[in-house]
Amino acid sequence: MTLHPSDLVPQKILQHTVFPKLLPLILLLLLQLWMGSCHPQCLDYKPPFGPQQPLVFCKNYSKFGCCDFQKDEEISRRFDSIMKNFDRSGLAVCGGYIRNILCQECSPYAAHLYDAEDANTPMRVLPGLCGDYCSAYWLHCRYTLSLLLEDLGSPQQFANFTAAIEENRRQFCDFLELKDKQYCYPNVLTDAELNANLGLVREDPKGCLEVCLQEVANGLRNPVAMIHADDGSHRFFVAEQLGYVWVYLANGSRIDRPFLNLTHAVLTSPWAGDERGFLCIALHPRFTTVRKAYVYYSVSVKKEERIRISEFTLSAHDDNQLDHSSERTILEVVEPASNHNGGQLLFGHDGYLYIFIGDGGRAGDPFGKFGNSQNKSALLGKVLRIDVDNNDKGVPYSIPSDNPFVGEQGARPEIYAYGVRNMWRCSIDRGDPSTGTGRGRMFCGDVGQNKYEEIDLIVKGGNYGWRAKEGFSCYDRKLCQNSSLDDILPIFDYPHKLGKSVTGGYVYRGCEMPNLNGLYVFGDFMSGRLMSLKENEATSEWQYNEICMGRDQTCKFPKLINDYHRYIISFAEDEAGELYFLATGVPSAKARAGVIYKIVDPSRRAPPGKCSVKPLPVKIKGKLIHFYPKQEFVINKKPTTTPVPTTTTPKTTTAKKKTIRRPIIIIKPPMPTRKTTRKTARPQPTTATVRETMKKTTQPAPIKTTSATTVKPTTVQRGTTIPVTTPSTGYRATVMTAVHCRISQTSVNSTTSTKRHWRPPTYPASTTSPPLNSPQSPSPTTLLSLKRPQGALLTTTWAPYTSQTANKPQKTPVSTTLPKVRNEKLWPEEKQQNAGESNQVNKRLRGRGRGYKRGRGGKRLLSGSVRLVSAEGLSDRGRVEIFIRGEWGSVCDDLFTRKAGTVVCRQLGFTTALAVMKRAVLGEASSRVRILLDDVECEGGERSLLECKRSKVGKHNCSHEEDVGVICG
Repeated sequence: MTLHPSDLVPQKILQHTVFPKLLPLILLLLLQLWMGSCHPQCLDYKPPFGPQQPLVFCKNYSKFGCCDFQKDEEISRRFDSIMKNFDRSGLAVCGGYIRNILCQECSPYAAHLYDAEDANTPMRVLPGLCGDYCSAYWLHCRYTLSLLLEDLGSPQQFANFTAAIEENRRQFCDFLELKDKQYCYPNVLTDAELNANLGLVREDPKGCLEVCLQEVANGLRNPVAMIHADDGSHRFFVAEQLGYVWVYLANGSRIDRPFLNLTHAVLTSPWAGDERGFLCIALHPRFTTVRKAYVYYSVSVKKEERIRISEFTLSAHDDNQLDHSSERTILEVVEPASNHNGGQLLFGHDGYLYIFIGDGGRAGDPFGKFGNSQNKSALLGKVLRIDVDNNDKGVPYSIPSDNPFVGEQGARPEIYAYGVRNMWRCSIDRGDPSTGTGRGRMFCGDVGQNKYEEIDLIVKGGNYGWRAKEGFSCYDRKLCQNSSLDDILPIFDYPHKLGKSVTGGYVYRGCEMPNLNGLYVFGDFMSGRLMSLKENEATSEWQYNEICMGRDQTCKFPKLINDYHRYIISFAEDEAGELYFLATGVPSAKARAGVIYKIVDPSRRAPPGKCSVKPLPVKIKGKLIHFYPKQEFVINKKPTTTPVPTTTTPKTTTAKKKTIRRPIIIIKPPMPTRKTTRKTARPQPTTATVRETMKKTTQPAPIKTTSATTVKPTTVQRGTTIPVTTPSTGYRATVMTAVHCRISQTSVNSTTSTKRHWRPPTYPASTTSPPLNSPQSPSPTTLLSLKRPQGALLTTTWAPYTSQTANKPQKTPVSTTLPKVRNEKLWPEEKQQNAGESNQVNKRLRGRGRGYKRGRGGKRLLSGSVRLVSAEGLSDRGRVEIFIRGEWGSVCDDLFTRKAGTVVCRQLGFTTALAVMKRAVLGEASSRVRILLDDVECEGGERSLLECKRSKVGKHNCSHEEDVGVICG
């Protein structure tokens, strides 16, 4: 963990002598942020996991937490490094405290303990402790605090800070304590309510399983199917009802050339709810060698509607396109009506092609004496199984020899199962990844007539009861009472008050979400309801649970959303077995309202590295169209008082109401830092030398002060007696020796830093306090050196607002302001301030700044140049603006991460981005400034934001309230 300047309390607060009085107010502000935003989450902003190997050091989190074996070893090494400073008695007393504090990185609530639940804000440097535990830590081992902090920054810097608070229990615990008593350590381990279902799928009070979603594709026209090639490329192929099939790469980009275009042949219409069209596609299970694809679509032949099953061969010149001239009709079935078209193709584990055809349409299967579904001489209302291998010469398919009705008089040999109404979306279970349980099972959703929807397990030769039965109930009573029916009942049905058109789904067998293993997830097209079934292996019964969207806190992870479009058309799984569903807000074949969502379990993930995949390279011909999500991430949502909807309709464009923005001050637990105060006028040189010798058992020596100026001395008071009643453990001298020896190796003369790569953050100053180092009242500076046990020297670096008396009999001053450096030069932005500019544009350091439209030497700026705009004139932070097509414009914060911030900072001569500030925290551009970029997503190595994935220039769905800013370093 690295400490960044943005992690610290505002420097002006640290320099104020009333800092101890402000600290409780600061923590109250932090408490408001912490309350109500607690859920299991790690410091990488992802859910906790069960480590693959048991942890050796942080054993409390071996079953579930945020550390794998490697991270556990890293924490153990850090612990050993700290413990080298202890003798045996000190190790016995303080080892437990140090271990517990370090191991909170492994807690499943680590993000809350470190205030890191929001990826857009800095986090604490140490976990939040409960009040009682902090008091005990202070009483026994308070001098170890600097050891915990020293690898996070300058040892001298933290020693100065800890020296100021370690003698005051209130200040000490104000720094470490987490006011939320339920989530602080160690209460978070023992709270029964928090840990009752820790690591399990979250449920709402009604038992609804809470999941989240990730948007992976949008702008589709009724996406009806999504499949993969199982060739290691991790591509997926998405079919639209209109007749297009598109190829999406593993990174989410789409190839601009369609894999297949049958729009000229497909029979469909723009009417909402039209069941005809391009309905399915299946790739041969040995696609890399056989290179064939099979499609299912509606067609009109001489004004007669038919279902056509065709075969296509992959293009010899492009692995991402079928040869359109290679179409070969495998099978055609006449459709007596325009509905109940079925529409599923599957290759089973046996290598045969399964075809699912509807009963022919209309209501109640009125065709013939018993209907099409019960008539084995008709292909309508059936599940067919055919062999399409070795068919290049001769007939397009052959009949598997073990088909159940081969040789039965009057029965079509293609039939595998019958008595189905209109099966919409079927899938084959991959089986449990460890045991293989369930492998090969075929699940189907069969759309009902007017009462019930059902889920079936398809078996060879099975009769699924239609039209005699609908679900578990009778539909045609005469047929239902026929003893020869011998039908197979569904594993589940539901009434039309829950939904009126089932969409079959998949059994989850992926790697990323172990909690969902074995869960059959399906939905309903009309109601938009997501549902699940889980088999009880002991009783073979199926337990039903509805699936709902997690509330905002549940889904507050990067890139996750918690709403979706209502009409659930289909489900899918990718090559790795992860689960998706396809939905639309407008059920028309020509409306670009279709979206593909990935289902995400926010309660538990797989251990890091277990599910990593390396897609094989794919040769691309044509252009790639990058994906940009349209729905707002939960983590970016503004607070709202209205409940989050389960489903959503397409967004309508509305003008955003301009609101009055108040200054936002992000305050984190305080850390000390050097403060360099630049003036607009050259300061007078000052000298101040005060030495004080203090021993543990003696009174402080008199203080001598010499001053060459007329400034009042300023000090921070503290008690004369450093030791507080503490058990004699023998560790104090050892620890303080280690800390002070490190400090003594660094300079103890507090002089103004001349580095220009970083300046402390500046925040709005109070209107009731005088400004720092006012030019009207120059003041002398006093430097105190405090001798600590073992001869170590400590200095402080705070510059208080008010002056205090240096000599009080009961107090010993330990901190002063810093002396100014002679002949100090003004920074570029300070010169601008002197010139009267109120909203400066920061320039690159070391003379590489850029002007408004002209760069160095008067040359025109290149497109993609950036600058940071700061009202305070800071050169290392500000609102990001980019130069494109002759104008400067702002950048929206959607998808903007530290990788994108690093691209900006490197352009300006810095090394990296310390923090990305969203919601216009670093300033909001005026209405005259255009928003030029949105949805910027970088990998970190690009030379400009224009090389990153992004929306088109000038195209955005945000306002200046979402201007992004960065802090560089």
